Amino acid sequence: MKYLVLLIGYGEMPAWQELTPDRQAADIQRFVDFDAACGAREGVEILSGEALGGPESCTTMATRAGKVSLTEGPFAETLEGLGGFFLIEAPDIDVLVDLLQVLPPYDIQIVPTVDPF
Repeated sequence: MKYLVLLIGYGEMPAWQELTPDRQAADIQRFVDFDAACGAREGVEILSGEALGGPESCTTMATRAGKVSLTEGPFAETLEGLGGFFLIEAPDIDVLVDLLQVLPPYDIQIVPTVDPF
């Protein structure tokens, strides 16, 4: 099954820019370790993943009555922004949750994808 994993905010840790260079390096290593752990687990594959720009770089597109409008900023103002995502193939959510614990302590939303066929 495929899952969209959304890295939301920083959970129990300070914002990235507030971390020391040593802490940033340690957190980057956790992403490297996550990639290795996924590669070592049978039936798990990272299909895609990226870090995202901050809310100040967002553009929201809305369509109303057939007309498209663009506004600067995120869809909703929140205290925590979307920091990145992964699209991961995993046998089940339990395997995925186990692997996600390798990452830094982000708040994470896990959404299964829907196969329309």
